[in-house]
Amino acid sequence: MEKVVLVVHLLIAVSLVGVVLIQKSEGGGLGIGGGTMGGLMTTRGSANLLTRTTAILAACFFTTSLVLAAMTGATGPAESIFDRTAPGVQQEAPAVPAPAPEQPPAQPAQPTVPVGQ
Repeated sequence: MEKVVLVVHLLIAVSLVGVVLIQKSEGGGLGIGGGTMGGLMTTRGSANLLTRTTAILAACFFTTSLVLAAMTGATGPAESIFDRTAPGVQQEAPAVPAPAPEQPPAQPAQPTVPVGQ
C-alpha cells in the first residue's frame, strides 16, 4: 500500500511542478503559459483554472505527504545498516584494557645553571 501512495505522491509532485511552470508570472519569470489556452478560455479564466488546479494539487500533495509519514511511522523504529553484520562475520567482544600500573608523581625538572658564572 505504501508503494501505491508513493507513486501517487510522485505523480502529484510532477503535476504540481508542471502546473506551476505553466502559470504566467507577474514579474516576467518563466511565463511559459502566457496568453490563452488554445483560445478555449479567456486569460482570466485560464488563470483561475490554473490557480484552482494548483490549490487542489497542493492539498493532495500535503495529504499524501501526511499519509506517507503516518505509514512510515507505524512500521516501527528504523533499522540502521550499522546494526547489521555481514553473513559469516562474528562480532568480537570489545577488549577491556588492563588498568595502568600506578606511577609515582613526576618531579619537576630542576633548572641548570651554566658553569663558570
